[in-house]
Amino acid sequence: MKDIRVRFAPSPTGHLHIGTSRTVLFNWLFARSQNGVFILRIEDTDRSRSTVEYERSIIEDISWLGLNWDEGPEVGGKYGPYYQSQRGELYKKAADELLKKGLAYRCYCTEIELEERREEAIKQGVMPKYDGQCRNLTSEDEKSLISEGRKPTIRFRVPKRKIVVHDLVKGDVEFDSNIIGDFILIRSDGMASFNFAVVVDDAAMKITHVIRGEDHLANTARHILLFEALGYPIPKFAHNSMTLGPDHAKLSKRHGATSIGEYRRQGFLSSALVNCLALLGWSLGDGREIFTLQELVQVFSIDRISKSPAIFDIEKFKWINGQHIRKLSIKELTYLVLPYLEEAGYINAKPTAKKVAWIEKVVEAVQTNLVVLSDIKESSKLFFEDKPEYSKDALEVLKEEQVPKVFEVLKKVLAKANEIDIEKAKIILKEVAGELKSHGIKGKGVYHPIRVALTGALSGPELFYVISVFGKEKCLERIEEAIKLV
Repeated sequence: MKDIRVRFAPSPTGHLHIGTSRTVLFNWLFARSQNGVFILRIEDTDRSRSTVEYERSIIEDISWLGLNWDEGPEVGGKYGPYYQSQRGELYKKAADELLKKGLAYRCYCTEIELEERREEAIKQGVMPKYDGQCRNLTSEDEKSLISEGRKPTIRFRVPKRKIVVHDLVKGDVEFDSNIIGDFILIRSDGMASFNFAVVVDDAAMKITHVIRGEDHLANTARHILLFEALGYPIPKFAHNSMTLGPDHAKLSKRHGATSIGEYRRQGFLSSALVNCLALLGWSLGDGREIFTLQELVQVFSIDRISKSPAIFDIEKFKWINGQHIRKLSIKELTYLVLPYLEEAGYINAKPTAKKVAWIEKVVEAVQTNLVVLSDIKESSKLFFEDKPEYSKDALEVLKEEQVPKVFEVLKKVLAKANEIDIEKAKIILKEVAGELKSHGIKGKGVYHPIRVALTGALSGPELFYVISVFGKEKCLERIEEAIKLV
């Protein structure tokens, strides 16, 4: 097989979302798994909707996902420029070639006229398409229309024939050109249409495989006609199925779907998002669900992309994110949660090395409870409070008859301790439990009062973590506060 060259070509008219992110990932994985080239190309010919802000957002999100490109913005390459708005001469040359061959023509119909004819077709129950009114204009006809001040578009003369898309995912898909209608190549403002620019660019950039969503499948029929008319080699196509919510409805915000930037702000990891995206319509076939990006490169293949719709489940995504959080080292996780702790007002913007070392102990205590990074604000709250907020149920525990004895033994054992790490905290709890057992106190009767005294709640991080993080003095202070309540 010749050198693989694939591209992701977003239009900067909005933020990167789940569906388009999956397209980026599949292209990137295919390129990397085949030692090919991944190209980023910006399709910014929609002047009314394209913005620099959206472009920057898309580029930042792709970079955050770890999907580096070999050619494109900020990187360059020998097939640039990589912005469609800068490739106008290339499109004009190709359009002129089609006009010269009689495979395209100038159309002088106004938008108002086209809309009126479209509405009339709908009234008659006919699928709206261009009716070919300008298909056979004479030079005199054109001069007359130009004298009226009309600015022409250039339309492709669609031949009457069957078009077969040999799709690597869907199999062979057949289209009848009669339902397509002559489509626009160059708009009246001189800008190339999507359908024309994408074909010219794919050929110029020597794209070998086009991997995109199945919403482009109908466009592919048009593209094949253009590739053939211009004498370009036709790339191989692979169309991913649609992404739906758990209820099999079109994916939307009510399913938890949002922009990649928003997931990032909520505290999802890029590694987890990549993992989740890979499982949308693709699987290894052995039930495995947790992958790193490099592991995906090793096992990815187009032939394992499913024809069926992909189901995006935000709860499954959260579970995957939690699994990736567990895989992080404490130092890595601490670095990632610092901004959220600052946001909550728990720490200053630049904590000291001593403070960071203590925060690492907090992070270790709550790591298994985190689903997203922002959960650190609630999960670690008890460690930053001056005094615990006792729940109603917790206060009831303090009324139990064995509580004074539990606190007496705990104070005695703590008083003997010096520096308390996790292992030392485990020994302290074991010693307390052992002595209280001789008094007939065990299980919840031991641990619930200790937890309530230290945290004000009946559940939370393991007690040995709590004792280790608080240290001897703070533990003794909280026990005294609890004794006052008793």
